[in-house]
Amino acid sequence: MATKLFLLLILLSHVTSSLSEGCHPQDKKALLQIKKELNNPTLLSSWNPQTNCCDDSSWYGVICAPSSNRVYSLLLEANDELSSTFPPSIGNLPTLEHILLYKLPNLIGSIPQSITKLINLKSLTISETGISGAIPNYIAKLKSLTFLDLSENHLSGKLPPNLFHLVNIEAMYLQNNKLTGPIPSSLARLNSSVVDLSHNRFEGDASMFFGFAKKTETIDLSWNMLVFDMGRLEFPKTLKHLDVSHNQVYGKLPEGVTNLEWLDVSYNRLCGEIPKGGIVQAMGRKSYSHNKCLCGSPLSRCKKYM
Repeated sequence: MATKLFLLLILLSHVTSSLSEGCHPQDKKALLQIKKELNNPTLLSSWNPQTNCCDDSSWYGVICAPSSNRVYSLLLEANDELSSTFPPSIGNLPTLEHILLYKLPNLIGSIPQSITKLINLKSLTISETGISGAIPNYIAKLKSLTFLDLSENHLSGKLPPNLFHLVNIEAMYLQNNKLTGPIPSSLARLNSSVVDLSHNRFEGDASMFFGFAKKTETIDLSWNMLVFDMGRLEFPKTLKHLDVSHNQVYGKLPEGVTNLEWLDVSYNRLCGEIPKGGIVQAMGRKSYSHNKCLCGSPLSRCKKYM
């Protein structure tokens, strides 16, 4: 009986060791350091050094590539108890492709430069956290990024002019922060399908996001202090959703608005007659209200402006 028990213990020890070895040692070391930098929150209580970090039922928020057993996704969300600065050791996961840090209000500090080591990173979501400071210039070094979501944080300052280096970006969400100043004209080189800069404090021109040759589908610039002539814009033929409400946009509505599926230009300084066609009239008064002298269906007759 004692011999059988001894053999069973050896077998269990071998299985545990094998499971542990399924996780790349470098990744496990980095993850455990991240846990330490996050002050060992109960959210990560499953991160046990004696177990395999690539076991889907084991380490919370960690996903590995089956072919290599290397960590490619880190997803931490919806936790008030996690309280720390952004863990710099996240840069020590070289095969990481996806980061999601969501609804972590007590995750504070700035985005560390170590993140630039993640040359394979495709999607970066840091949303509804306590992260603050400027969007760092070195974000532009993440040239594999296709998705960037830094929305609903406490980010401030100006947009880095070198963001156009994100040549593969398909969606950029920066809404609900405290970002200020003019939008760099260099961002005209971006060809993202979604641009959301709403609910910030941007000033000046935003026409760089428009242009017939662009592939943009959604542009949301609402609730800023932007000033530009909308009548001079060329809309991308792909553009379907446009919100420039609550700014100081002036000029006329271009004919291109008739090709949209959704539009809000309320609370601006637009003039002239609303073009006819498409969904323009179907949008209703709310989408056009509080403009300087915008008229026509669905607002009013235009005689006094002619």
